[in-house]
Amino acid sequence: MDVHELARRVASGERASLARLITLVESRRAQDRRQAAAVAQLLRGAGVAHRIGISGPPGAGKSTLIESLGVAMCEAGHRVAVLAVDPSSRRTGGALLGDQARMTRLSQWPSAFVRPTASGATLGGVHLRTADVVEVLEAVGFDRILVETVGVGQSEVEVLHAVDTLLLLALPGSGDELQGIKRGIVEAADVLWVNKADGATASLAHVAQRQWLAALQLQRPRVAGWQVPVLAGSAREGTGLTDLLGALAAHRAHLETTGTWKEQRRAQRRHRVAAGVRDAVWSRFLAEPTHAASVDAALAASEDESVPVEFLVSEVLSSD
Repeated sequence: MDVHELARRVASGERASLARLITLVESRRAQDRRQAAAVAQLLRGAGVAHRIGISGPPGAGKSTLIESLGVAMCEAGHRVAVLAVDPSSRRTGGALLGDQARMTRLSQWPSAFVRPTASGATLGGVHLRTADVVEVLEAVGFDRILVETVGVGQSEVEVLHAVDTLLLLALPGSGDELQGIKRGIVEAADVLWVNKADGATASLAHVAQRQWLAALQLQRPRVAGWQVPVLAGSAREGTGLTDLLGALAAHRAHLETTGTWKEQRRAQRRHRVAAGVRDAVWSRFLAEPTHAASVDAALAASEDESVPVEFLVSEVLSSD
C-alpha cells in the first residue's frame, strides 16, 4: 500500500490500517521501518497525549487496573490506546499476547484501541519500538496512552523512555514495600498504587500503603518538587479509581507547570536517536560478510577460556 494511502486510512480511524502501521514500526526490517517513518511523518502534529506507563510484579492486577482506568477515561470523553507488552519466549520467540482477550470491556469502546505486543529480545519490560508506537498513537489523536510493561522486576525502567508518568503497582502483604529503600523501578515511580484493597486483603493493603509511604520518605522523587502519592484501592471493584485518576492528572499538571514535560520529551527523543543509531550500526556491521565472519570466529574462539574476552572483542573491531 502507498504510504499516503496508508496514512489516510490510519487518520480516518481504520483500525486494521493502524494495526498494520504498528506492525511496520515494530518490524526489524529496515524497509518496513522506513515505510512506517514516512507514514508517521504525514500523521505528525495531531496533539499531545498523556503517556502513562503501568508497571508492577506479575499478579499485581495490571491488566485489570488498566481496563478500569481505560473505561473511566473513555467515559470522560478521552480516546484511549493501550499497549500491553507480554514477555517473549527465549526459545521460540513467541508470546501469549492475551491482554486484548482479558480487556473485553475496554475493547468494546469505539474510542479505545488495545494492542498486545511481544517484548522481543529487549530487556526492561517493553518492546524496542514501544516509544515509536506511542508516538504514532499520539499522532493519530489518542490523548491517553497506557503502556503495560511485562512485569519483570526492579530493573524494569526502559518504559521511562516512552512515557510521561510511571504508575507502579504493589501487592498487599508481599513484603515489596521493603524495596522502597532500593534503587530501580521504585525510585522511578511517579504514583504508587497498592492494589487488591478488597475482601480479606483490604486491611493488609492499607498496612502496605502506610509502609510504602514511610519507605518512600527515604529517597528522592524522580521529578523535582513532586511528592509521590501512595494510594490504595481495588481495580476489580473500582474503588479508589477517582483518587488515582486525580493523582495522574496532578502529575501531568506538575510536569507542565515546571517545564519538565518538554524537558522529558526532549530527553526521550535524544535517547531514541542514540539507541536507533546503535541498533543500525550493529545491523550494518553484521551485514558485511567479513565482519560477520569475524564475529563467528570470535564466538568460536571464546570456548578457549585462556583467551581474554576483551582480546576477542578487539579482534572483531579491528576486522576492517
